Amino acid sequence: MAKGARASVRKANNTRLKQNVFGPIETARVERLSAKLLELAAQPKPKPAEEDTDIAMVAEEGTAKASNETPPVENTLTQDMEIDGDAGKGSAPSNPSKKGRGFFPYKPFLSGLAEYEPLQYGVPPEAPFDKVIFMVVDALRSDFVYSGLSGFGFTQSLISSGAAIPFTAHATSPTITMPRIKAITTGSIPSFLDVILNFAESDTSSSLATQDTWLAQLKAKKTGKMVMYGDDTWLKLFPDFFDRADGTTSFFVSDFTEVDNNVTRHVPEELANNDWNTMVLHYLGLDHIGHKAGPRSPNMIPKQREMDGIVTQIYQAIESKDHLQSTLLVLCGDHGMNDAGNHGGSAPGETSPALVFISPKLKPISSGFAAPAPFEDDFQYYSTVEQSDIAPTLGALLGFPVPRNNLGALIPAFLPFWPKKNDKIQILLRNAKQIMNVVTATFPSFEGDGPASNCHESKSNVDELACRWRGITQSLPQPNDDDQEWLKHAQELMSSTASNYEVKKLVCGQVLAALSLLYAVAAAFPTIATALRTSSPFIGIALSYAIMMFASSYVEEEQHFWYWATTAWLMLLWIKCKRKQQFRLRLVDLSTIILLATTRVVRRWNQTGQKFAGESDIAKTFFFEHRYFFWFLVAITYLWNLQALASVSFPRFPQVVAGAIAATLATAAMTFKLAFTNEDSPELLVGFIKTMAGSEMGVSLVTHARVVFITIGIALAYTLASSFSHRRPNPTMRTVHNLLTLFLITQSRVTNIPLLLIFEVQLLVLNDLDLNLIEITTTSLLMQYMSFFAFGGSNAISSIDLSSAYNGVSGYNVIAVGILTFTSNWVGPIFWTSATTLMLLRLKSKGGKNLLHQHLALLTLFVTASLLFVMAACTVLRTHLFIWTVFSPKYLYSMAWALAQHLVVNVVFGSGLYWLGTKYL
Repeated sequence: MAKGARASVRKANNTRLKQNVFGPIETARVERLSAKLLELAAQPKPKPAEEDTDIAMVAEEGTAKASNETPPVENTLTQDMEIDGDAGKGSAPSNPSKKGRGFFPYKPFLSGLAEYEPLQYGVPPEAPFDKVIFMVVDALRSDFVYSGLSGFGFTQSLISSGAAIPFTAHATSPTITMPRIKAITTGSIPSFLDVILNFAESDTSSSLATQDTWLAQLKAKKTGKMVMYGDDTWLKLFPDFFDRADGTTSFFVSDFTEVDNNVTRHVPEELANNDWNTMVLHYLGLDHIGHKAGPRSPNMIPKQREMDGIVTQIYQAIESKDHLQSTLLVLCGDHGMNDAGNHGGSAPGETSPALVFISPKLKPISSGFAAPAPFEDDFQYYSTVEQSDIAPTLGALLGFPVPRNNLGALIPAFLPFWPKKNDKIQILLRNAKQIMNVVTATFPSFEGDGPASNCHESKSNVDELACRWRGITQSLPQPNDDDQEWLKHAQELMSSTASNYEVKKLVCGQVLAALSLLYAVAAAFPTIATALRTSSPFIGIALSYAIMMFASSYVEEEQHFWYWATTAWLMLLWIKCKRKQQFRLRLVDLSTIILLATTRVVRRWNQTGQKFAGESDIAKTFFFEHRYFFWFLVAITYLWNLQALASVSFPRFPQVVAGAIAATLATAAMTFKLAFTNEDSPELLVGFIKTMAGSEMGVSLVTHARVVFITIGIALAYTLASSFSHRRPNPTMRTVHNLLTLFLITQSRVTNIPLLLIFEVQLLVLNDLDLNLIEITTTSLLMQYMSFFAFGGSNAISSIDLSSAYNGVSGYNVIAVGILTFTSNWVGPIFWTSATTLMLLRLKSKGGKNLLHQHLALLTLFVTASLLFVMAACTVLRTHLFIWTVFSPKYLYSMAWALAQHLVVNVVFGSGLYWLGTKYL
């Protein structure tokens, strides 16, 4: 199990901390803050020496003066950022905390723009740089830059010469772009809700326009314009910030080239300009390659060399152009990627992006590092820093105050820029005081009196941190080395803190879930009571799954539960059928062998979860080595669907015409998939398949997809409109199922298409086993979950597949993209919902009664029970080390299963299919 998240606090103290802090304390907190937060350095302490008393008086006078003065008129940015009436005046925080939103709370937020406060050390030390080029290469994992297999040859030569200082920047989960940009620019820990907002291209609610960031600080300096080229996430987070910008969307992951060329074409012109102080470049191509083919893709090294060429171009301009002499180039990744090429979770590869500071002016303070570096299994190359450390480090290097909500600590490697000890102390002290404001806003107990020594004996981590702070203030003006250590302690404490949960809302939600469970039990009880023995496997599955939700390892590797449960269930069906159908023993044995063999193949189709993600499997390894066999299976899948449509569909037409209509549908769908693969994964194409795919280039993918969807829709409409007068038995529902399967094939990754052929074979076999209602429901439940993981799904955000989210969509449409994204990720469960309807209708034709109600009651019983236990686990374990990396994503997936798959697909869609089918029996 991946252990990407970090914590240095003791478990018992951490639990006690959360119990003492989180609760109904907001009113008292605000009252205390309004009175005391103006006195940043005046912590209670024993009677100081005379020199210390003078220092304390200077600090108090400076703070009081700052709190009474009006902000400078020219600082319009500060005024724009003032959410509350007193924001931006001096250093007093306003609106210091925000209420939690149920399970997903917001961290305390200090509004306004930070300003330098007077200190006894004089004015802030001079900054060595006046311009910054911030170059983000999306998903730039540390080994992509530092290892011997890297394509960053020039960057490695700079590291060896001392012109570049390398780090591995630890990125906390969720490792997706929007939260990581927030962490990089504010120095804080973003909300987990940004996982959802990251996928909404039209979202503006997550804007950083009113927050203090290093971009806001550089804009407030008014020393130059701000330019941005690349991922348009920056434009959503910072609206109206950039004087020149050209954004590109980050979700068309099939584009490896143009998305980066659109950034690079602006670089030469901007390097010649002298009117900017900040240039942001965000390249997406490397991330797209990872999503499509993984970190070992043959396209990866050429892309790294391309990015290294940009570094070369910028560095040579810094050396040769006078107006760029004091320019700092920062090369970094917003996150990394796992061995499957995805991100969003907490695997070591996902949380370990590279971070390199580059400038000729670094040579005097750096003697160079060995490059390339030896390979590291945990991707921790050179020194490891937190991604939030970037904000205060840029503040010191470029000469602006640390952003107010920052939790980062200055990277010590850059302190030699200031040879005077007082300058170093001043930089660290300002960083410490700024973090103290955030800590105090979160933990009111930090303000209280207490000891300043023997801090290790403190009752909680907050008390220990407060004790250390009192020790620092008492040692002024020449503090010891505890200053840097205190910064790290404060950073670790705040990073591991989940802020203000609204426990009442959590409990309220669980009460509603419990009531829903009781209602489901009442609805399903008659069915279970009359067949308790047959229902016992279903009950066992529900109970086992519920208990499993309290263990992080089981949540991460949930697919194994469904694989083994499905296999065990098929064995039970075999035993049951052997007892019941002794005259068909050979047929039963053959059916069981087929089911078990195909299930075993399905299990190895896509390696998912955390432990084995990226390992060899059928879809990403076997098929790439046996491409002709792969396309043979794809062709068989389409032919199976074509034959099924031609044999039972369109009975009003002659057989030849019906076959031609079916062939047209299948051909349109397959040619679209070939054209899509030619753009998406051209490495899969081979021989005449590649020639066929190339011949489809005349029509755009959007138009081609629309043709497929429209033809399927017309065929469906005709089937429903012309079906009522048909003879019995009516083939309408089988036709609807076949058309739905063709749509699901279109929405599947091309390597997953043969899975639907396997599912069709399994459905054919299951229909011959004469299953009763409870057995059909249990089989449906297992097949839905098993197929979800077989298609590559998991409980990690990184497994969300966006490759088919824009089929037929030319621009972002939240409804269309949402539906397409859900169907492409839940292809297997949707298929088995339709297949279950066919099995229920077959049972009804034999005289079954009230089947749909009993079926949905049992499924609802499982869904409500699982949702209740997931909510309970998230509440009980809300202080757990993996609450944000394991349990929170699982909660989001549970909501998707309950609301989308169960309520919409099983209840609404499945009921509609069943009702329609009863009209044709």
